[in-house]
Amino acid sequence: MRVLHGFDAWPAGPLHVAIGVFDGVHRGHQELIRRLRVFAHGQKGLAVASSFDPLPIQVLAPGAPPSALADAAERSALLTGAGADAVVLFRSDPAFFAMTAKEFLDRLRGAGDVRGIVVGEDFRFGRDREGDVALLASLAGDHRIDVEVVPPVESGGAVISSTRIRNLLIAGDVKSAAELLGRPYGVRGRIVHGDKRGRALGYPTINVATP
Repeated sequence: MRVLHGFDAWPAGPLHVAIGVFDGVHRGHQELIRRLRVFAHGQKGLAVASSFDPLPIQVLAPGAPPSALADAAERSALLTGAGADAVVLFRSDPAFFAMTAKEFLDRLRGAGDVRGIVVGEDFRFGRDREGDVALLASLAGDHRIDVEVVPPVESGGAVISSTRIRNLLIAGDVKSAAELLGRPYGVRGRIVHGDKRGRALGYPTINVATP
């Protein structure tokens, strides 16, 4: 798994980049990465998927409760498993979110030989979310960068989204959440000592400290 950080040390050669948060890497995200891979490999390029560490909401709304479906390491592994040749993690900080849409695209162009960009229909970028897919296509077109916009994937008559999955998990409907994720939901953590109640129950247990 190849993980890049920020705009530095990107691979040489033609690159096609998927830009998004991709929290949870659900079935909708997986389809976008599949399209990215087809797009990139069809032009002899590398498929690079991006994400953020930490999630943008943790910087833009620091008082919000923790809501990540996966941490940066797990997201990177899931994006790679979905078909990305490399993953770039952008550092979420005030300086990053202060960039205008044009400044962001200029930084992206400076990071490597970017030939194509893949995003979802609701993609926004730049300071105060000033940029949308129309502005992206316009700015990228000035530099002969192709833009592919991938429509959302639906299930049960509604769009698959990370927010929808979070709400299902909060409601305890892990089965429906797994259907939208395309895999069972899991939580990673460190094994710790507990109250040793498993011994009294007659079978061993594992205590996991979750974030």
